Amino acid sequence: MDLKGRLKIAFVIMIVLPILMMALSGRVIIGYLGTALQHTYDVDADTMQVIVNPLRILNRVTREAYNQIKLCAIREPEKFEDMEYIKQMNTELSHKYSYLVLRKDNDVIYYGGAGELSDIIRLLPDFGEHNTDLDGGIYVGEKTPVLIKHQDFYFSDGSEGSIFIVTEVNVLMPQLKNSLIQIIVCMIAIIGITAVVLVVWLYRTIIRPLNTLKVATNEMKCGNLNYSISGDPVDEIGQLCQDFDEMRVHMKELIEERLQYEQDSKELISNVSHDLKTPLTAIKGYAEGIMDGIADTPEKMEKYVKTIYTKANDMSVLVDELAFFTKIDSNTVPYNFLVLDASEYFTDCIEELSLDMEVENLKLDFANEIPEGTRVSADPEQLKRVINNIIGNSVKYMDKAEGKITVRLCDEGENVRVELTDNGPGIAKKDLPYIFDRFYRADASRNSRKGGTGLGLAIAQKIIEEHGGKIWAQSEEGVGTSICFTMPKLSVHKHMPPANSSQEPKGRHLKSMRIKS
Repeated sequence: MDLKGRLKIAFVIMIVLPILMMALSGRVIIGYLGTALQHTYDVDADTMQVIVNPLRILNRVTREAYNQIKLCAIREPEKFEDMEYIKQMNTELSHKYSYLVLRKDNDVIYYGGAGELSDIIRLLPDFGEHNTDLDGGIYVGEKTPVLIKHQDFYFSDGSEGSIFIVTEVNVLMPQLKNSLIQIIVCMIAIIGITAVVLVVWLYRTIIRPLNTLKVATNEMKCGNLNYSISGDPVDEIGQLCQDFDEMRVHMKELIEERLQYEQDSKELISNVSHDLKTPLTAIKGYAEGIMDGIADTPEKMEKYVKTIYTKANDMSVLVDELAFFTKIDSNTVPYNFLVLDASEYFTDCIEELSLDMEVENLKLDFANEIPEGTRVSADPEQLKRVINNIIGNSVKYMDKAEGKITVRLCDEGENVRVELTDNGPGIAKKDLPYIFDRFYRADASRNSRKGGTGLGLAIAQKIIEEHGGKIWAQSEEGVGTSICFTMPKLSVHKHMPPANSSQEPKGRHLKSMRIKS
């Protein structure tokens, strides 16, 4: 869930959860209050009505006793002169937190309450004074709030009499007050619970991931790029954690590449220094021989000069290779792509290479298995560089007296596959995955005697990839090595520019040739 959705849920929880919990707790409290009122006053009433208008409930508590008094005042007023009857009725009213007051003329002849009589006498209405606002009762809210119901009658001697039912309001108010306090306490508790729930939820979903991210940042600041973090990709913080981890991985890769590059550069400088030192030493030695007069015959002079030229040429090739790799590594090599006939192009290349193979006393085979007219888009010079680098490696490391290199063109549907196979010493399995890495040379101690920078196959891989193909190697120690690469064909249905008319002349298929030195 995203952060926006979580905030929406938090907003709903802040509103809905308190309402639901308050409704539930209010129902429980009000139900408890209704049960208490029913138990106390023996009256079945709506609790909300008690809270809204408690006096009417108190009025109903003594309704039955008041009706009995009214009936007795009309039919048998002489009963009010019997104190035993009055006391019995007062005892019944005491269970309902009420009591009787009997007045004859202006004198109270019976008082059933526990408080001060003087506080009650002044509250009692006069004979003939009635207020029916509360179903025959009146509320007096002074120092001692009470609900008073009274009935006038005449004693047997003609005296004016009044009998009063006094109900103590303070008995109900504490219960209402306690219920109100309980409701307030529940509201506070509910708000607190809601706040705790939201804080815990937001901490788990927002604060904790942020703390994790902070720890990861501190680890990175201290240089620990192996500290990995993960997050829920659904929300923004989780996505931020994932992006941060990807940044960490990228930074780690960049640093590792930087370190590797520095290591490779050091190795390159060491290799170049060694490879330059050998021809320079030879040039210096032969030059000193000429200056010292050792080359005292035309034959010796010619040999010395040729050696100096050969070593200088080797140095030139080495420098050119380094310069070219610098360009190709920074993607600044200009490519001149032309439409080439694959068969003709590779035939011409093999013819050119045959001259070099003659010096090395190697056998060169060429097999063309692609349909006639198969065309590819390639830079002729760069593609030739690839072939030269691969075959140059085969020649350099050839350890067989009967050396053999085979070039094969194969049809692979949408691609042309080129295989260059030799019967040299092969490459160890542990080295095979790395032979296309720049500066990598298998068996460095042995290869240092052969010379080279270890850039040839790295350059070949880069060029083939720029042509939209791929390159790989297969090898078996003691048997030989095959370097293969593919190039996409050009469909005849595609609109392509015509082949360059200045392209090299068509060559012939070289089935098998044995070249002697």
